[in-house]
Amino acid sequence: MLEVKNLVKTYGQIRAVDNLTFSVKSGKIFGMLGPNGAGKTTTIRTILNIIKPNSGEVLLNGLPVTKDLFNSIGYLPEERGLYKKSKVIDVITYLAHLKGMQSSAIRSEMDKWLKKLEIPHYKDRKVEELSKGNQQKIQFITAVIHNPELLILDEPFSGFDPINQQLIKDVILDLLDNGKIIILSTHQMDTAEKLCSEILLINEGKEVLSGSLSEIKQKFGGNHVRFSFEGDVKFLNEMDEVISFELYSSNAEVHIKDEVKPEHFLKKIIDKVTIKQYSIVEPTLNKIFIDTIKNKN
Repeated sequence: MLEVKNLVKTYGQIRAVDNLTFSVKSGKIFGMLGPNGAGKTTTIRTILNIIKPNSGEVLLNGLPVTKDLFNSIGYLPEERGLYKKSKVIDVITYLAHLKGMQSSAIRSEMDKWLKKLEIPHYKDRKVEELSKGNQQKIQFITAVIHNPELLILDEPFSGFDPINQQLIKDVILDLLDNGKIIILSTHQMDTAEKLCSEILLINEGKEVLSGSLSEIKQKFGGNHVRFSFEGDVKFLNEMDEVISFELYSSNAEVHIKDEVKPEHFLKKIIDKVTIKQYSIVEPTLNKIFIDTIKNKN
């Protein structure tokens, strides 16, 4: 288990990470979500001991994350970087050696991963000769080749076409089945919704929402309604009960306040417009993300 306790990182007067506390168990994908500049990458780098926190602690299976545990961690950074003039085999070998692997193990694991990611024929090519997507695959291999216990993936699907995005998703799920502790940081809410069982939403370094994704969606689900209509729904702009709404042709999806019951909201609007269909809907993670950040701001 990874435990992060009361983590604080400041730069002058700016609190990049503001008293974050969370834990991640093996066999689950933990989503670290937030807008640009929210503090996700700083939090990750602090977990990895790349930068030192001002206070708080990070424990992996009860032990502080120091250089003795570095070989138990795999990290795919958002800012990719490989030795482009070198051959794929040399880059992977060098980075695997840094993780404490022996040459014989590197050769067998490299062949396995190159085959799994459908690029075995690129082993002796220079990195710069590969497409961006295939370079991303090499970077992914360097993060997992040493069989880490904790895997931190920062925007792992960036640069991939839909087919290869699905390939990487399948690989991540295989790693999950093998008991890995996985942290996924991404802006792709639809992807996080499909993969993550627990999430932490941060903004300006602070936690704004956390917990089981299913419980969060259930909590927000009672105050999202969808209806098809005939007429004009401009009146929604003036209703105190409405937090936000979106229109799709003759359909509306409305986020109503927590204290407003969906059936009472229906009674309020039924005389203002012709309602053809009305239902309570489970909001998408993207909708929860947008509404939560807007409310906090």
